[in-house]
Amino acid sequence: MKVEGFPSKSTISAIKRGFQSQCVSNVKLDGEDFVSKLLDRRWTLPHPDAKIHQVMLSTSKVSQPGRAFSDVSFFNKINPYFSHGLMDKDDREPSFFIVRDDLLHPLINGNKARKLDGLIPLVEDHSVTHVVTCGGCQSAHAAAVAVSCSERGLKSHLLLRGEQPEILTGYNLMSTIYGNVTYVPRSLYANRENMLKSHADYLAGSSGNVIWFDDILEASLSENDGAMSFLQKDAYRSDHPRKIVIVNEGAGDVVALLGLIRLVQYLSQNHILGKERPLKLVVDAGTGTTAVGLGLGAKCLGLPWEVTAVMLADTIDGYRHQEKRLISDFKRHFGLQIDHCFDEIDRGLVHWVERCHPRKFGNVLEGEVEACQHIAQQTGILVDPVYTLAAWEMSTVLREQEAEGGSATVVMLHTGGTLGMFGLAQRYKSYFSNLKAGLSN
Repeated sequence: MKVEGFPSKSTISAIKRGFQSQCVSNVKLDGEDFVSKLLDRRWTLPHPDAKIHQVMLSTSKVSQPGRAFSDVSFFNKINPYFSHGLMDKDDREPSFFIVRDDLLHPLINGNKARKLDGLIPLVEDHSVTHVVTCGGCQSAHAAAVAVSCSERGLKSHLLLRGEQPEILTGYNLMSTIYGNVTYVPRSLYANRENMLKSHADYLAGSSGNVIWFDDILEASLSENDGAMSFLQKDAYRSDHPRKIVIVNEGAGDVVALLGLIRLVQYLSQNHILGKERPLKLVVDAGTGTTAVGLGLGAKCLGLPWEVTAVMLADTIDGYRHQEKRLISDFKRHFGLQIDHCFDEIDRGLVHWVERCHPRKFGNVLEGEVEACQHIAQQTGILVDPVYTLAAWEMSTVLREQEAEGGSATVVMLHTGGTLGMFGLAQRYKSYFSNLKAGLSN
């Protein structure tokens, strides 16, 4: 494997600093101008659009969230009328809005599509031929990378933790169909960086090149083409048969924030959710990257939006650490021309909350599969018991609180999760077998 072709991350950073010291304007931008400039780039998704539905509740009281909602009836208005940013005449009716990112792609989760929105074009711009990443056996991230790469003629190599399941299903099946899967023992998987680099080196052989995506990002952020040209000229001066990029697990790095900021800009248009009205934007939190991206977008645009993230996979200290890391990286990479909101950003962007019924990550409680069935049959919206049911529960609770004296409109971001239901059905056979009888009238 040739390694001299790619400059080191420190070299790229030094070049980038040199160009920035000469070329960065001292003119500071306001929030909207900053976001517009930040988002002036190529994207994976042709448009940032998302369908928005309105879920009507039969009662403002939700006594037992997550317990099949037996005392609540739902009705889905798939074409709500928007006036001055949000509906006026139906605000007195108990309801919340739902951004249907689950409809962005038939196989890629909505939050994964948003995270890859700014990443894939950079990979393409650097003439990469192979992408290496990793995840759990039922990793939605791995499946998203595999599908996205195959759609663009790239080869994906997915390192999945643990053993191959007896029956391939869900995200695991899609990863196997669209990508090249290797199962890695948990002892080796624990050191992800070495695992990813070793596999990439193996794929590169003696004539290919390996680079981390962070290095591509560093080069792309130069204020002029100097660092970018250096990287491309030096790395691609010969016709390497394989150009391999390593993408971290979950794609939970700073570039993932851009797709969420793009979504916030779209939603804040006057004919959609608007810029004036207070919102409580609810999302389920795995790594927490989606929530931080939404919070950054709202803060940079000066929106009166509060992002509420339901913690599923970590402690509040873990999520706050992730939030601070992403904010720091965002300021370092993108914050050269805006400072009016950074003091507020440093004080935090996300309201992290416990799930209504906390449990170890990945576990499903009795009655939650029936709750998903209840919602699906009444609204046509599929939520899963691990992720999106948690956001749905919290949306109903917040809507109840706002009805008792608040003024904010509750909006849930549906992040997807359809394929995850297939894996859960294998793991929780007894819970899913209860569906055979159907719901009582």
